[in-house]
Amino acid sequence: MKEQIFGLHAVTTALQRRPESISEMWVLEGRRDKRLHTVLELAQRHGITLHECSRKVLDELVDGRHQGVVASAKAPTQTHEKRLPEMVAEAGKRALVLVLDGVTDPHNLGACLRSADAAGATVVIAPKDNSASLNATVRKVACGAAEAVPFVQVTNLARSLRQLQEAGVWIIGLAGEASQSLYECDLAGPVALVMGAEGAGMRRLTREQCDYLAHLPMAGEVSSLNVSVATGVCLFEAVRQRL
Repeated sequence: MKEQIFGLHAVTTALQRRPESISEMWVLEGRRDKRLHTVLELAQRHGITLHECSRKVLDELVDGRHQGVVASAKAPTQTHEKRLPEMVAEAGKRALVLVLDGVTDPHNLGACLRSADAAGATVVIAPKDNSASLNATVRKVACGAAEAVPFVQVTNLARSLRQLQEAGVWIIGLAGEASQSLYECDLAGPVALVMGAEGAGMRRLTREQCDYLAHLPMAGEVSSLNVSVATGVCLFEAVRQRL
């Protein structure tokens, strides 16, 4: 199955991590700045066919801000959910899992993946149903993180959370009505942070599977944060506690 990857960061990371999957690339004719030069150098090194074309052609290839470069690539095989216990075991006490329950906006998923990569997350988990999947928009927003962070879509999220618990991971769900602040939680050991969809929050079965519920203190008039912003705050609180 082929996919289009666009944007300088996304294409560069794909060229660095899986150049064999890229069959051809389209670049904006006449553009030769330093950032694009790196992309062209990688493409030429791996013998990838290059097409120079107009901005109009690039605009027609993808629906999004391409920054003058589009690549056609074979879609990577996603990590299978059966590998979750193994991945957690390999991470040991440093295991940091991000669980996204019902995040359907690809821009939010891309931003969450970017934060997960920056925080050194072990894996990002989402249900197969009612959830955004990896696509060109997600990869563009993630700025290369979609190529670096394992993303697993599972058939039964509650069952996967139980598997994580059996592997020694504490499950902490973020909920605005929780009495405990996230800053009161111990995030230094193996933990999974569960973020629900905006508005609806976590589903009932997901909530019931959590070991703890916690909230982010809100000092202003706004009652909640965008899920990708909240995800970044939560992940980096775990990072801070692990320093």
